[in-house]
Amino acid sequence: MTVVFCGIMPHPPIAVPEVGGAEADKILATREAMLELGRRVKESGAASLVMISPHAPVFGDAIAINGLPESKGDLGRFGAAQVAFTCRYDKELGSEIGWQAADLGLPVVEIDQKVAGRVGVDLSLDHGFTVPLYYLRQAGVDLPLVPCSMGVFAPEKLYAFGVAVQRAARAAETRVAVIASGDLSHRLTPDAPAGYDPRGKEFDQAMVSLIKNLDVPGLINLEEDLCERAGECGLRPITMMLGALDGNAVNSEVLSYEGPFGVGYMVASLVPTGSEPGRELLKKLQEDRKKILAELRSQESYLVQVARQSLESYLRGQWKDPDSYHVPPEFTGAAGTFVSFKKNGQLRGCIGTTAPTRKNVVQEVAYNAVSAGTRDPRFYPIRLDELDELSVSVDVLMPPEPIHSIDQLDVKKYGVIVRRGSRSGLLLPDLEGIDTPRQQVEIAKQKAGIGPDEEVQLERFEVIRYR
Repeated sequence: MTVVFCGIMPHPPIAVPEVGGAEADKILATREAMLELGRRVKESGAASLVMISPHAPVFGDAIAINGLPESKGDLGRFGAAQVAFTCRYDKELGSEIGWQAADLGLPVVEIDQKVAGRVGVDLSLDHGFTVPLYYLRQAGVDLPLVPCSMGVFAPEKLYAFGVAVQRAARAAETRVAVIASGDLSHRLTPDAPAGYDPRGKEFDQAMVSLIKNLDVPGLINLEEDLCERAGECGLRPITMMLGALDGNAVNSEVLSYEGPFGVGYMVASLVPTGSEPGRELLKKLQEDRKKILAELRSQESYLVQVARQSLESYLRGQWKDPDSYHVPPEFTGAAGTFVSFKKNGQLRGCIGTTAPTRKNVVQEVAYNAVSAGTRDPRFYPIRLDELDELSVSVDVLMPPEPIHSIDQLDVKKYGVIVRRGSRSGLLLPDLEGIDTPRQQVEIAKQKAGIGPDEEVQLERFEVIRYR
C-alpha cells in the first residue's frame, strides 16, 4: 500500500455558496474542478487523507501534525457557521509519518491540546482545511484525516516530508491521498487583497506549467524574488505534497485555473501510475542544496563567517575564544554591531549592541552572534541542525547623531534610536516591510515600551551591512 492520489486545492471561502452567495459563481470552474477532484479521490480507493494547510499553526523548528482524536472546524468567521466538519484522526498514520520524517532528519511533531495550550495555538481546522473538505465531502469523501501545517524549511526538506508520508503509507499498509491546500498569487490585479504586482501573473503561469509538466526541480528552484512578490501561500504545501510522489511516474493534470478576485486558484490532480526510479529526486535535491550552500558560504564576508563560526562552536559546546579570531585592520576599532539570522527569508534571531562593549568589531560580532542565536526572546534558540539553512547578515553601526525631526530620516539609509528617559529603542535601516520614517519610529517606540503619543528624542545612524 502507498500513496494513491495527490491533489492541489485552493481554499477561498467565497467558493463555498453559503459564504460567497452569487459571487461563488464567478469561480464556477474552480468549484466544479474541486468537486471533480473529490470524485477522483473517492475513486482512488484511498483509506486515509493527509492534508497540508498554510494557515494551520506554523512553527519555525518543526512541521506540526494536529494530533487531536477528533479535529473540528467551520466557516463561522466567514458568516457560515453551519458549514462545519468533524474529522477523525488517523493516529497510526500520523505517528508513522513522524517516525519516517525523523529518519530523514526532518522534525515533525504531533500537537495535542495540552501542547497547543502551552504554546498558545488553536487546533481548530482553518479554512485551508474546511474549504477543500466542503468539496471532498460533497463528492462522498469522508476519510480519517492527518491535518498538517506547512513547514518553513528549505525546499528539499519540505519535499522530504512528502517522502516521509509515502514511506509511512507503506509501513502502515494503507492507501493514502495527499492534498496540498494553497492559493497562488494574491497580487494579480490592482484590487487584489494583497495589492498588485506584475510578477504575480508570471508566478501563476509558471506554477501552472510546472505542475502540468511535473517539473519538480523547476518548481523548487523558482526565483526567490518571484515567489516573494507573488504573495502566494501554496508553494510550500505543494512542495511537501510533491515529495509523496517521489520515484513514481505521474499523470499530472491541471483541472482548472482562474483568478477573478486577484488571487490565483489552481486545481490539479496528480495520480501515481507506477514506479519510475529516474524520478527519485530527494537525494539529488539534497546534493544540489549542498552545492548551493557551499557556493554561498564561499562568498560570505569575513564578519559573517565569524558570526556563523561563533554560533556553531557555541552550539557544539566547543566555544571558540573570540580572542583567537584574526582581526583584519579595518575591524580593529570598536563599534556596536547587530547580527541577524534568517531561515528561508524569515527572521530567526537578531540581537546587537548600540555601542561597543568589546575591544574590536570582530569580538563584538562573535558575542552578538551567540546572543542572536540563543537569547532572542522572540524565538526558540537556534538548533545545530538548522545552521545550514540560515543566512546571516552583520550590521556595523556608525556613531549616532541627534536629529530634531522625523523628516531627517530615510528608512533605506538611516536606522533610528528613540529615547524617553531610561527607555530606548533601536531599529535598523533598510528592513523589509518598513517603508516610511513614521513606521520606523512607531516600531522603535514599541520595542522600547514607549507609548505612541509620548514625545521622544530621536537619533539616526548609518550602518555598514555585511553578508
